[in-house]
Amino acid sequence: MKIAIPVVEGKLAMHFGHSQSFSLIEIDEATKAVTGSTSIIPPAHEPGVLPKWLHEQGAVVIITGGMGMRAQQLFQEYGIKVVVGATVETPEKVAELWIKGQLVTGGNICDH
Repeated sequence: MKIAIPVVEGKLAMHFGHSQSFSLIEIDEATKAVTGSTSIIPPAHEPGVLPKWLHEQGAVVIITGGMGMRAQQLFQEYGIKVVVGATVETPEKVAELWIKGQLVTGGNICDH
């Protein structure tokens, strides 16, 4: 399983569209362990580009602080589960907490 996490300065970006890069975290679902991590530079942020691109990278989940409703719909159309309201932490820690069911999320910080 691959989890996509938008990153700014080495930590989860509070808004996926403002990320400098994305971490693709590989998870072994059986052991609930992080097995790998790759940092990739996204294409230019334009409506609809990132959901398709992350789907092509193999992501099945995206975790972020905030994301607009239209973007959430586009991710879901590509079969990518959207998790919003995460707090700033390293991508590996966010993924580890999520796969173990321990990720605490708040409200979606994005209002568009």
